[in-house]
Amino acid sequence: MLKKTEDKKPEKEVKPSKKLSQVDYEKKILELSKKGLTSEKIGEQLRQQGIHTKENSKKVSKVLKENGDYVIPDLKNIEEKLEKIKKHYEENKQDKRAMRERDRTAAKLRKLKKYLKISLKR
Repeated sequence: MLKKTEDKKPEKEVKPSKKLSQVDYEKKILELSKKGLTSEKIGEQLRQQGIHTKENSKKVSKVLKENGDYVIPDLKNIEEKLEKIKKHYEENKQDKRAMRERDRTAAKLRKLKKYLKISLKR
């Protein structure tokens, strides 16, 4: 009979959470948003630093909305993806797959803007 050996995965190190005051928490969020991060990426960064949003009264997106820095993450991600594909297609005109992906991504962006009722002219 074969013996099963249990592969033990190394346990993930859990950083102790840091308790920040509400003012420091909001400053940290605004500092990260100035780097060009969306609310979801800011949340990841804070968790990596041991700061949990549950310990504070406001969500990251709410803090950004109050300060006028909120950008819809889905919209920003699709726009960035479209820019990368356009740049690639301009350099590689023979890439038919990139042409199709450019059209699909542009359609996705158009649909999202229509759903969010954002003007299509930018």
